Amino acid sequence: MSQPIEVIGGIDTHTDVHQAAIIDTIGRHLATEAFPITPAGYQDLLEWLQSYGQVLVVGMEGTGSFGAELGRYLRANQLRVIEVDRPDRRARRAAGKSNSIDAYAAATAVLAGRATGTPKKRDGAVEAIRGLRVVRASAVKARTQTINQIKSLIITAPAAVREALRSLTTTELVRRLAASRPGADLTDPATAVKIALKRLAKRYQHLNEEIADADGDLRVLIARTAPGLLALVGVGTETAGQLLVTAGDNPERLASEASFAHLCAAAPVPASSGRTDRHRLNRGGDRQANRALHTIVLVRMRHDPRTRDYVARRTLEGLLTKDIFRCLKRFVAREVYHHLTSAFKRRTRAVSHGLTIYRSFRVKLSDPGPAAWRDHAPAADRDPDICQGRNVLVPPYSSRRRLGVPCTATAA
Repeated sequence: MSQPIEVIGGIDTHTDVHQAAIIDTIGRHLATEAFPITPAGYQDLLEWLQSYGQVLVVGMEGTGSFGAELGRYLRANQLRVIEVDRPDRRARRAAGKSNSIDAYAAATAVLAGRATGTPKKRDGAVEAIRGLRVVRASAVKARTQTINQIKSLIITAPAAVREALRSLTTTELVRRLAASRPGADLTDPATAVKIALKRLAKRYQHLNEEIADADGDLRVLIARTAPGLLALVGVGTETAGQLLVTAGDNPERLASEASFAHLCAAAPVPASSGRTDRHRLNRGGDRQANRALHTIVLVRMRHDPRTRDYVARRTLEGLLTKDIFRCLKRFVAREVYHHLTSAFKRRTRAVSHGLTIYRSFRVKLSDPGPAAWRDHAPAADRDPDICQGRNVLVPPYSSRRRLGVPCTATAA
């Protein structure tokens, strides 16, 4: 019986339909089809892909937007998904633009090795943090607009209203306006302004409560996801949440702390020439993550003795303030990365209960170990190719040694 051919999928995601395409391992175009964005459409797309052979990998545009749910569905069905950037303008002008062309281009980019990025999983606590931060950010923006409207109305209000309110702090101003009794004569400009100010003050208070509720929820989620992050100097709920969202639910997709720094635009770009030896600002990366690093550095420069000593020393060495900032951002990015990855490793160990499958080794066990390794293991984890065909889970070497299970391993 002939073996199924190996194929690569490409998907161009949109609001209402996803365009899928299939190519083989030498780049030949096999087929393309559009599927609706529904659970049934996802199932049809998966079956369509698998009908052409063994799907090695799927390249997808928009894994963080239109294709987020489809990416989760494909990963749940054991398909590897690669994030594909849209083609550059030169390639698009040369090849034209259509959904089918873009889907084939996504598959070709994976085959050629131009697309290698692992997308965020978007299926864990970090995705929950991202959703709550969206609400919080809009509430903060609305609160700022509200207080600006209050102060603008006070400036143009009648003198009797303006003089009674202009010297108050924001907190006292909102409290007094919310408790005021403006009257009922809407034809009087002063009364109308008082009514408007009272309504704006109540809106401000409501937004304050909404932001406080969001902060409480975020603090709980962040403490569970990366408990060591909030303990770092200068890191609060807002900055920790942003850095977690930037890394995603699967921070192991980042190859090193240098790649995380580059993602946060904290990896300075060389800008030396002749006798000048310097680095310039990296204008790429996640600008919101860079803003979070900037905020952390600002707090440390004001309140952390170690950072203040570093700034003084580097200033004596002739570095400009902006260059010192970039050095500190790079240090904070390194520190945050190690906390994120260590938190991820702890979660992984907790989920697997200390049991790890070594599929790249053929293990010879003189004792199959506790029955719990066999009887309570998920069916997907019972690999008949490991341990000479016996369905057992193999714990790490340190666990085997601690449990007194003799084991030797040879490369498969």
